Amino acid sequence: MKIGVIKEIRNRENRVALSPETVKNFIKNGFECIIEKGAGENSYFSDDAYRSAGAIIVNTAAETCANCDVLCKVNAPETEEISVMKNGTALISFLYSQINPETIAALNAKQISAFSMDAIPRISRAQSMDALSSQANLAGYKAVLLGASGSGRIFPMLMTAAGTITPSKVVIFGAGVAGLQAIGTAKRLGAVVEVTDIRPETKEQVESLGGKFINFDAGDVKIEGGYVKETGEDTLKKQREILTKHLASADVVITTALIPGRKAPVLITEEMVKCMKLGSVIVDMAVEQGGNCELSELDKTVVKHGVKIIGESNLPSLLSQNASEGYAKNIYAFLNHLATKDGFKWEMDEEITKGTLICHAGNILK
Repeated sequence: MKIGVIKEIRNRENRVALSPETVKNFIKNGFECIIEKGAGENSYFSDDAYRSAGAIIVNTAAETCANCDVLCKVNAPETEEISVMKNGTALISFLYSQINPETIAALNAKQISAFSMDAIPRISRAQSMDALSSQANLAGYKAVLLGASGSGRIFPMLMTAAGTITPSKVVIFGAGVAGLQAIGTAKRLGAVVEVTDIRPETKEQVESLGGKFINFDAGDVKIEGGYVKETGEDTLKKQREILTKHLASADVVITTALIPGRKAPVLITEEMVKCMKLGSVIVDMAVEQGGNCELSELDKTVVKHGVKIIGESNLPSLLSQNASEGYAKNIYAFLNHLATKDGFKWEMDEEITKGTLICHAGNILK
């Protein structure tokens, strides 16, 4: 089986689907790897590093796609990328099929078997394939650094001859993978951390990392597979009322709340921003899905009512080498589960295959 990797063309994307290390491991397993020239340069992986790992370097994405059996990508393919893919090949990528129906239709029209890395089931034997978590971990870390660099205050308490500087207060919305990493990072930098999550079972995790859990009764929340699937307007209203007083004393706020396949819930209204301190910072990690703050702007940093609001949509890309290494390991585990060097197993009723296969043989499956 021949695995292809092309250079990501999406704006602000620096990651690559496979690292030289994973290429080497695939080749040990009997696969072949074809890499587009320069595919890894924004992740600091040279063409020579891929060659040394055993890959074949070709000049264009079209040449890569013409010669591979499965194409590995980070982002859902653009129209120009789909146009050079061979009919009947396989694709492994983040696809977010529920919000990209046109992309799925275009892939299906070419009989492409598309696997979505954002649809990996949350089961123990799929943990090594969990690309959402590997990327969210890095995003949570980077969000804290952006918040710290955007703030006019230091995070730790500092005792000087001129007096004591009190620590910054960081409020984090959401205690998923990104939120938990943000808690740990902010605490290591010396901040006081408060955390809100509508899932009461996260309280223990938050407190184990040194965060203070903000309690409230979530009521009508629907949770499926560990993810919040739906939040009622009454719950959001109640949450906003409780959190307004916490935001008023916050120096940095990090929001991580997402609902799979749907617009992100608005947790911070303009009125709440008006209550915040001048010079405070909001890092909205949900900005690509509409934002948890209603004043966030995609891929922009804006100042509204004296509050700096950072809307960076692709935080893992800012840590491109580590993000690519983690994603490549997820791909390695996933593809070795799905296939051997001789081809795909096509175990259609197997849980991981069934959960991730979006379209196959001219049929859209989900």
